[in-house]
Amino acid sequence: MSVNITLLVVMAALFAAGIYLLLERSLTRVLLGLILLANGANMLLLSAGGFAGKAPLYAADIPAEEYNDPLPQALILTSIVISFAVTAFMLGIIYRSWVLGRQDEVQDDIEDRRVASQSSFDAEDDAEVPLETTEFTPVEEAEEAPGAQRHLTTSTEEER
Repeated sequence: MSVNITLLVVMAALFAAGIYLLLERSLTRVLLGLILLANGANMLLLSAGGFAGKAPLYAADIPAEEYNDPLPQALILTSIVISFAVTAFMLGIIYRSWVLGRQDEVQDDIEDRRVASQSSFDAEDDAEVPLETTEFTPVEEAEEAPGAQRHLTTSTEEER
């Protein structure tokens, strides 16, 4: 079985573009990245299926090498159905995000930032680490309107 280099290049481009779009903060771009990854996976399964052959029915006089393997075709069909369901689900999330916030950008969660800023603890180091408290301080008093950006500051009990 020889490999079609054109399919490999197209698959690589689809996977690269899909992964790049998945790393964006816009939900619309994430959806496009998922679609590109699903199409790249379908092409990978298509190329793994080998050459076209006879229908996968058994006949005693035909050698097994001339038959077509139906498994990659079934996997592609399953992949298409799953990618359609994920696309519909993501479209629902994007629509709901747009209705609630008039944006499709994923915002940073303040609790996630707080957890990410802490170092990992060992069992013996827990007693030595001072407890941190989180408080929100507005940048300016004028930005207290709903939806204003707030900055996260942490302070230890020793500093208070």
